[in-house]
Amino acid sequence: MTISRQTFLRLSGLSLAAVAFRRIARAVTGPKWGMAIDLAKCAGQDNCTQCAAACRQAHNVPQIPDSRHEIHWIWKEPFNRALPNQADEYSTISSAPVMVMCNHCEHPPCVRVCPTQATFQREDGIVAMDYHRCIGCRYCMAACPYGSRSFNWQDPRPYIASPNPDFPTRTKGVVEKCNFCSERISTGRLPACVEACPEKALTFGNLNDPNSAIRQLLGSRRHIRRKPELGTGPKVFYIV
Repeated sequence: MTISRQTFLRLSGLSLAAVAFRRIARAVTGPKWGMAIDLAKCAGQDNCTQCAAACRQAHNVPQIPDSRHEIHWIWKEPFNRALPNQADEYSTISSAPVMVMCNHCEHPPCVRVCPTQATFQREDGIVAMDYHRCIGCRYCMAACPYGSRSFNWQDPRPYIASPNPDFPTRTKGVVEKCNFCSERISTGRLPACVEACPEKALTFGNLNDPNSAIRQLLGSRRHIRRKPELGTGPKVFYIV
């Protein structure tokens, strides 16, 4: 049986359209993960770093004493640096440090510039990394407007006090960042930082589910995001 070139092209076009439709359908009906941080609750305990400690333990994040080589997945920034032009002179929240991490953007610029696809976006919206593909070019770091990535200038493994055998360590010359605890949510668990927060300031969940805790929270409380004018669509929200 033979088919004409015109029929072949028409069938090919239909097949591609069907694939695109299935991808769109999965994106709409499947989970899309996000996090909300209640700034007032987060400021409830001065100098609290339990979320960062839990993340560090879960993901073998090294503690390198040289600040030039520091590796961070979760950390705190001054309000004006984390959320520029959004300070309120009448709010005490504006004076407290802000917890920051990778925003797992809807339109991540880091993914577009990576030449090896070492950083990629999953169907659930998580911006993930394949450490074995990373060549250390740091294009992703230059493209990220939030400073959410760290580069291993040296072997990080000697600076891990108690390595977690369930998560891979990285090597010199590799970029790393928050992964929204994808290894935990795949088994139905919450991110380590969410579980560790003593103030219950962090809410994590499916943004595509109108009945999820995070959607209920975002629907009832005023919230802001980091540098929304850039059009990246951050999936980390700050309750104010």
